[in-house]
Amino acid sequence: MEKILILGAGRTGRGFIGRLAAEADLPVIFADKDEKLIESLSRANSEGGYTVRFYGDRKAPVTVSDYETAGPKERVDFSDINTVMVSVGGSNLSDAAVWLKENLPRDRQMYVITCENAASPAERLQQAIGLPNVLVSEAAVFCTTNAAGTDILSEDYPVLPFDASRLPGFTPPAMSFRGETNFGNLLKRKILTYNAASGIIAYMGNLYGYTDYAEAANDPSILKLLDKNYEATNRAICKEFDYDIADQEEFAALSKKKFTNPAIVDTIARNAREPQRKLGPDERILGPIKLLIKNGEDADVLYRTAAAALLYEDDTDPIWTEIKETCSPDEILRKYGKLQNEEVMEHILGYYEAFINETEQ
Repeated sequence: MEKILILGAGRTGRGFIGRLAAEADLPVIFADKDEKLIESLSRANSEGGYTVRFYGDRKAPVTVSDYETAGPKERVDFSDINTVMVSVGGSNLSDAAVWLKENLPRDRQMYVITCENAASPAERLQQAIGLPNVLVSEAAVFCTTNAAGTDILSEDYPVLPFDASRLPGFTPPAMSFRGETNFGNLLKRKILTYNAASGIIAYMGNLYGYTDYAEAANDPSILKLLDKNYEATNRAICKEFDYDIADQEEFAALSKKKFTNPAIVDTIARNAREPQRKLGPDERILGPIKLLIKNGEDADVLYRTAAAALLYEDDTDPIWTEIKETCSPDEILRKYGKLQNEEVMEHILGYYEAFINETEQ
């Protein structure tokens, strides 16, 4: 049976990729330049493996065992490995490229998939490796993980989507490694679904006085707004990108499951920071508004969210503080959001004034 090599045995490598492989009974070799980590993983393997537990105990723990390990000075036997999953973080891609170029076979086709949300990781790694028999793609990691020693605390996310267009002829070794023929649309889909929902929770949550992210996400009023926006967005995304509605609804449901899980510790402040960026023309508020309008859907929830973002205050952010002091709300929308649609502007500013009046009463 084919093995996969997971280069980088950190939280994502062993906690998400390793867990997906274990669930598929797929043999794994973990390679990492951190000798202490490899020693810990080897010791854990001799004692029955390490455990991936899930936030809120919403799923039975998964034990990852019977794997192999390789430290920085050890050679890897590639005789039954065609697939390498690279999970090292964007800053370590250059080191990964050097190791791969030195160690990958040159006599047959090899497939490499980056598993970190870095900027253009596949293109960077492909150029750095520079071997004609090595094809490099990239995956989008939606799963949140935290280390607890060798063990992992993880979100229960079931799939790793990757850019199939960069790997012609590749057969994924497990069904949970899901090839996307139009990966660019997946990234847009993430902004329109995940990021938009995150913006609603963060800015409406702040408006309602929350500081804890999951508490805000579970507020009945915010849940109602989320569901309304998910329904409109799901229809618009399927019209725009020709996704199956059941598939998109599952995608949206996974985001809601993530955001409302109280066991995942997060804050409003972390998710709401830099409103000037998040009010950008293609970002999580105005980008989805354009999609909804184009496809005849109601963007009311996001009008409210944009208004709440304009009201957001952060004393630790001098840039946003200066923007608020020197620009009116409509100037912020025009300058940072490139907003020219006067009807949309009117809706947002209407909610802005309404929210101010509510707080003053």
